[in-house]
Amino acid sequence: MTLLDDQRHSVSDPHAAIPDVGHLPPVGVVPPKMHAQVIRPERYGDPASAFAHEVVPTPKIGPGEVLIAVMAAGVNYNNVWAARGYPVDQVATRNRRGETEDFHIGGSDASGIVYAVGAGVDNVDVGAEVVIHPGVWDENDPWIAAGRDQMIAPSARIWGYDTNYGSFGQFARVQAHQVLPKAPHLSWAEAAAPTLVGTTAYRMLHGWAGNTVQDGDLVLVWGGSGGLGTQASQLVREAGGRAIAVVSDDERGEYAMKYGAVGYINRREFSHWGIPPLVDDTAGQKAWTAGARAFGKKLWEVAGAKEDPAIVFEHPGAATIPTSIFVCRPGGMVAVCAGTTGFDAMVDLRYHWTRQKRLQGSHGTNDEQASAYNQLVVDGRIDPCVGRVLAMDEIARAHAEMGRGEEVFGNTVILIGAADPLVGKRD
Repeated sequence: MTLLDDQRHSVSDPHAAIPDVGHLPPVGVVPPKMHAQVIRPERYGDPASAFAHEVVPTPKIGPGEVLIAVMAAGVNYNNVWAARGYPVDQVATRNRRGETEDFHIGGSDASGIVYAVGAGVDNVDVGAEVVIHPGVWDENDPWIAAGRDQMIAPSARIWGYDTNYGSFGQFARVQAHQVLPKAPHLSWAEAAAPTLVGTTAYRMLHGWAGNTVQDGDLVLVWGGSGGLGTQASQLVREAGGRAIAVVSDDERGEYAMKYGAVGYINRREFSHWGIPPLVDDTAGQKAWTAGARAFGKKLWEVAGAKEDPAIVFEHPGAATIPTSIFVCRPGGMVAVCAGTTGFDAMVDLRYHWTRQKRLQGSHGTNDEQASAYNQLVVDGRIDPCVGRVLAMDEIARAHAEMGRGEEVFGNTVILIGAADPLVGKRD
């Protein structure tokens, strides 16, 4: 057995058998190959067929990097996009940057065990039980060296989407600063569920000076029963605010209230969604505005007062941005982290500039925000909201369902190294 290149405290056995899914070799022993769910450009399209179970080389790590044996992985919308090859062909993009792999292993949430650390890594040891936050960047980036927000740096990427060797393989390659302690009271499945959505939500609510969530604030949360929405509502509650969830039925509304929301709105009671008619379409504008006002009135009813939200927590995009801007209070903020219903959102500037509202893009997390969020999880103040736990070979199905908009409660988790969703908890 010999040490892997630039890896310490671990050994690579070229004769080691590839462990079956649900099993791992002894801690620190790294097999030369691994099982993974892999996307290749020739399969781009429907996530149901874009993913395939393959055996690929186990990634090697370099200075400042860590190799994680993945116990469980979370499912997020970013690898719906990766599977489609749209809006970004991730394999081609990385090839242009000089990377040589002709495949993509996604997955931006993981719980697992450290199996190897690269040169210069002193914040984590082999054998540590950890979770991974999704922000990656070049520590030598001049933007970061100047002390600016890491996630706005030109080199910033999302791990497991913009990078290869995410959590949908038995071993994942990460940067050392991404590694955070796993909450001991959570199972591997629970620990894998919330980090990407939770840190994203934390940044949206706490990351934008002048419009951070404050005690008593009303916050409107789209998709309130999903993984992102349930984390957002809990974070609003922890800050002393009041979250009102937007959901698609009463059952989902009750679920959202179980995880932090003080009330909910059923979006199916309204039909004005999408891009409003042009301003010179008087009849169309009147009809759309009536729908938006009815939605705002329902919001007041649920809030128990004629109060508009200080923050609107956005991610559907095209279908909802006009309404979000309309109902946001003067001086308030619409924070958006995605566009799952479309990227071509419309903002009526009359309501935007005259009432001095803020439309803030928000993406990923920096180290400080990720650590603050994870501490809330470790302290038991945030529930990871596991909706369902699936096997590794159901990754394609999970992403296809997500891409079709088939909503599930909470977060979907995939077992990789763990064979049982309850394993990993400690009293």
